[in-house]
Amino acid sequence: MPERVDLAIVGAGAAGLMAGIWAGRSGAGRPIVLLDGARKPGAKILVAGGGRCNVTHHEVGERDFAGSTPAAIRKILRRFDVPRTVEFFRDLGVELKREETGKLFPVSDDAATVLEALLRAARLAGADLRAAWRVERVRREGGDFLVEGPCGSLRARRVVMATGGKSLPKSGSDGHGFAIVAALGHSITALVTPALVPLTLPPSHFIPGLSGVTVIATLTLRSRTGRALVAFTGSTLCTHTGLSGPSVLDISRHYLHAVAADPKAALVVTWIPGESSASIDAALRGLGRKSPLRFLAARLPERLAHALCAEAGVDPCAPAHCLTRERRRALAAAVTEMSLPVTGDRGFARAEATAGGVPLAELRLETMESRVCPGLYLCGEICDVDGRIGGFNFQWAWSSGYVAGSAAVR
Repeated sequence: MPERVDLAIVGAGAAGLMAGIWAGRSGAGRPIVLLDGARKPGAKILVAGGGRCNVTHHEVGERDFAGSTPAAIRKILRRFDVPRTVEFFRDLGVELKREETGKLFPVSDDAATVLEALLRAARLAGADLRAAWRVERVRREGGDFLVEGPCGSLRARRVVMATGGKSLPKSGSDGHGFAIVAALGHSITALVTPALVPLTLPPSHFIPGLSGVTVIATLTLRSRTGRALVAFTGSTLCTHTGLSGPSVLDISRHYLHAVAADPKAALVVTWIPGESSASIDAALRGLGRKSPLRFLAARLPERLAHALCAEAGVDPCAPAHCLTRERRRALAAAVTEMSLPVTGDRGFARAEATAGGVPLAELRLETMESRVCPGLYLCGEICDVDGRIGGFNFQWAWSSGYVAGSAAVR
């Protein structure tokens, strides 16, 4: 006979651990198990924020996310907001500090501090964590759920799915959770792509040759008619395969979804934010005997300044007054409205999040309980919610995990 438990939580990442903690605190001693396929759960927590774990952001709103509707996301975020998150971690012994960017990190600057505190809190709440226990199937049997995997089977009154999406599959979030909930009646968005992922360019493009160059730039996604759809300004890193950095990661999911619907959608970079082709053209006209390189190198890394001149067919050291109108305008366009020939992305293995998943419309937002399969709850990245870089996806995990875990034992 399968072991019987009150609640089985599938996945012991950020959302799953949060669900386990609050289920245990709300469940008055009911048997709760946390199942995770990894030998050591919490790998994503340990690698987040360069190993420091960007726990949240000082200000989080529904507009920081994409996927399901802002109104639905807002309803869940408000149930467990940033001040409550800060207080929660303080009570666990993890003090957070705010950096200039607004990101909140543990004062220890060590992600292990966060993971160890969550694991300890889950144990103290009475959740039984079982590592290396991969769940292959969850099916209804009578009024219960049968949770099955290579390690055996469990019979649970209720189940919380916190398996993540498809990003960083080595951590265990390989997309199998989507198959499990689909078999229970849920739909998955037609498009599931990497989010917060570096973008690739042709090897022949000049940007891969600038690998290591970092600059504050604006990336704008434009429709086939040229209308600006979304834009992000921030640190932009040239890599040997294309582009990365916060501005690129933030716009990546929007670009990938836009080109899937319209291959004519384009990504445009403004290397000097706030400038236009007209303003740069006017500045070049006023340089006199100064060179274009001198002008650009005062505002951009010199390697990039040289490359932009070459791209526009401009002698970087020639006096600016010698430039023809055609070359001058070509340089101004290269600086402010360069179309990027994106070839793709670095894939789920390099993505920090997943865009797509189970629509929030299929859940009761007061509890995160499934509308199509009563007794089933969903939280975290398995839902069609993904945030921009800066701790927003963790905040979604804390908020949705709290709602699901505390409701699942009522």
